[in-house]
Formats: sequence, structure tokens, C-alpha cells
Amino acid sequence: MTALRPGSGPGAPVPALPVTYDDVLAAAGRIAGAVEHTPTTHSRTLSQVLGCTVAVKFENLQFVASFKERGALNKLLLLTDAERAKGVVAMSAGNHAQAVAYHASRLGIDATIVMPTDTPFNKVQRTHELGATVVLRGTGLGEAEAEADRLAADEGRTYVHPFDDAAVIAGQGTCALEMLADRPGIDILVVPVGGGGLLAGM
Repeated sequence: MTALRPGSGPGAPVPALPVTYDDVLAAAGRIAGAVEHTPTTHSRTLSQVLGCTVAVKFENLQFVASFKERGALNKLLLLTDAERAKGVVAMSAGNHAQAVAYHASRLGIDATIVMPTDTPFNKVQRTHELGATVVLRGTGLGEAEAEADRLAADEGRTYVHPFDDAAVIAGQGTCALEMLADRPGIDILVVPVGGGGLLAGM
């Protein structure tokens, strides 16, 4: 069981949309020490190809090899004692699943992860190894999400959405704080978009 950091858990202000700079700063303090401050390193190849100075942030150095840890952990640390006791549920076919499983297990929170039936076996196995109960349901993310919603309603679990959640967005935004601290001369942040949580936070 990991001790809670100041400003986390019951009584901590929970971010709401729209996410603010102060929400991201609070998330950075909350998750500090539990996720890696990953390096932002000059890319000689991309700089040559694009004709400008390019730095790349290595979030693959996180324990689950993804920035998803940041948002998942921030969300989990903001749960009340009652929410922790009832557990969490998430829907994901990969990185978010592993991030929630890993940090929920560290914090002593029961986690159920719903994954589509066509999720690669190695991702299912890894999520299970990280401490979560894995439920395979549906042929795509939509059907899996419907099952996660059902479990949240029927079992009283907190749904940890992979991107459409203010606490998750604020956690992902800590990537930008680190990049700007390490490379204060950055003019532009180029951010990949899947669900949009990372982009929204940054």
C-alpha cells in the first residue's frame, strides 16, 4: 500500500472541465515520485529531416511504457475512501488498461479492466499480471465500453475513462510541464492524438 501524497485523496480538489494550468500543476505534485520524469532529448534525425530543432520526450521509459500512467494515477489518487473501497473499472485495449492495473494494484484498489475480445493475448496477460481482473467483452471498443459502464453502475465502481475525464487530462498534461522545464526554449508542442486526453492536457 502506497501512502497518499499531500493534496490527494479525500478532501483534495477534483478537477472539472475545462482543465486549468493549476489542475495540471496539482497533478504534477500528486504523481511526483510515482511516475518517471522522462527525458526530453534532441533528435538529430528528425531535426535534419524537418529543418528545425526537434526534441522528443521518451514516455516509453515509464513502467508500462506509456504516458497513460500519469492520468490514471492522478485519477486514482483523487478517489475518496468510499470510492477506493468499491474499486474501479476501465475500458482499454492496451496502455490505459495496464496503467490503471499497475497503479490500482500499488494503491490497494481493486480494478476490473474490460477489453474487446480481439485484444492481443500479450496485452490481456500483462494487464492481468499487473493485478487487474480482465473481462473480455465485445468485438470493439464501443461494446467493451458499454460493459464497463454496466459494471460501474451495477457494482458502484468508479469508471476511469481513458481520456474523457478531467483528472486524467490533468495528469497527462504533466508531460508538457516536464518538457518546458527541460527545454524552456520550445516554441511548439507536437502532440499525437488518439482519444485526445494527452493533447487536451498539454
